[in-house]
Amino acid sequence: MVSQFKSSHAVQLLGHLDFDFPQGSHAVGRLDNDSEGLLIVTTNKKLTRLLFLSDVPHTRTYLVQVNNILSDENLDKLRNGVDIKIKNGSSYKTKPTDVQVIGDPQHLCKLGDRVTAYPPFTWLLITLTEGKYHQVRKMIYAVKHRCKRLIRISIEELTLGMMEPGSVKEINEDELFTKLKIGASNK
Repeated sequence: MVSQFKSSHAVQLLGHLDFDFPQGSHAVGRLDNDSEGLLIVTTNKKLTRLLFLSDVPHTRTYLVQVNNILSDENLDKLRNGVDIKIKNGSSYKTKPTDVQVIGDPQHLCKLGDRVTAYPPFTWLLITLTEGKYHQVRKMIYAVKHRCKRLIRISIEELTLGMMEPGSVKEINEDELFTKLKIGASNK
């Protein structure tokens, strides 16, 4: 599914979900076609700016399935920053990042029975405060591995939990702003 309501391509869209979104709804942030997980949909036009374009960085945590077993050396590289290609092919060194190896990711979110990689593979929990285009995938590629599955499980304290894929959970704006650590004066 593409994280938007309209497209010139024949793809699954947010409007195809079994939910009556209010007029003016839009996705905050994106999930690319090969990613899954938490997506905020709102009618508040300020939220994208407050969350992703503010001077205060907001954490985003991803559960990442990587082909093969990552060495301690590669884990350290990911944690300390790696060079990735960004716009116009220029190089960018990522900021130090919280990266943890996860033995059993089933307690973090519903994984279902979709097979995306055959053993050996490694599950990582990666928390970022920056959001370059395809950053997590590029970081994994920079240490010579491939990202097989990418699931955003949280933005600040707003978590995916055990929601079913394609499900929608309504929360009021006060709770949303509190969990996203955005001050009430910014609404």
